[in-house]
Amino acid sequence: MSQELERVYTIPLGKVLLTPDNQRAKRAINMIKEFARHHMKTEEIKIEEDVAHQIWSRGIKHPPRRIRVRMTKTDEGYILISPYEEEIESAVKPAKEKEVAEEKVPEVTEETPQVEAEAEEPAKENEEEVKKPLDFVDPEKGAEHYVKRYLKEAKYKAWFEKNYPEHTIYDAVGITESEFKKLEEKLKAEKPKKEAPKKEAPKKEAPKKESKPKKKSE
Repeated sequence: MSQELERVYTIPLGKVLLTPDNQRAKRAINMIKEFARHHMKTEEIKIEEDVAHQIWSRGIKHPPRRIRVRMTKTDEGYILISPYEEEIESAVKPAKEKEVAEEKVPEVTEETPQVEAEAEEPAKENEEEVKKPLDFVDPEKGAEHYVKRYLKEAKYKAWFEKNYPEHTIYDAVGITESEFKKLEEKLKAEKPKKEAPKKEAPKKEAPKKESKPKKKSE
């Protein structure tokens, strides 16, 4: 038997969905035979049982959408359709190679990243995030100026919380929480300055009107 009388084909079977449910597997078998007659130019076609098992494996309603087969012209003159076995062998080999490669990988490589991650976590917890000051902050005035106003002026505090609800005052002025607490304690310790009494300006007295002497009647 020469190699010229043997061919491999992938036969599309998607059109079987157009047939009724209870006839799809039978229609798939007929489509394979029609495909072989057209391409191998021979009327007598025989299908091996393994090919038929692939068609019927999921029942009469759900045959495969395509099938890869080997078509061989025998000395008797008919076409024998058999499964394409080389494809199955090539699929088994890579799977075995993957299993061997997974066994060779040492377990130490999986543990080392976890140790590094555990070492980094405590360092991150100790660090306090310092954000950039917001646009309204004047760097020349310093953070203490704004913290003092926030703590001592109710109107300023209300203005800040209304316009910047997603920020704290120490985030807004660019300091850490611990620095804010130190400033808060410092400002509480300061005694409020007594305001000097305002001097009242002397009132100007209105000029007295001079009374004119009354004329004596003669």
